[in-house]
Amino acid sequence: MNVFGDLGVVGLAAALTALLIFGIPGGGKLKPLGWWTTLFVAMLAGSAYAAAGGLFGIVPDLAGSVVHFINGFVKGMTMPALALCLGIFIFFKKLTTKQLAVVGLLFFYVASGAGGNWAYISDAIENARVGLQ
Repeated sequence: MNVFGDLGVVGLAAALTALLIFGIPGGGKLKPLGWWTTLFVAMLAGSAYAAAGGLFGIVPDLAGSVVHFINGFVKGMTMPALALCLGIFIFFKKLTTKQLAVVGLLFFYVASGAGGNWAYISDAIENARVGLQ
């Protein structure tokens, strides 16, 4: 059963962004997104942004700017180190779901660019994109 037809990677990134924008405040028939759900959707959205490019390249560009900015103060700061710092920030700082969505998007883009286990999700989305072309 094919409900949405050819959604594509850009469509996936847009749909996840809409879910974060409209799902966090709630107010409709469904309850607002919870903390863990927001983190999970941000993970998928950040990985989809890495694969989609184009307009969604804003988040990767922002992450790159943050890395370069931090490297100005702390020489040798790498993507894995920045991902770990953002992860610590997410889990130990009390964040609203809106704040979590923004920091989570940044974290999962940085983490997917850092390689390792986090890169598998964005690689899978990228491979799906290439397979659809």
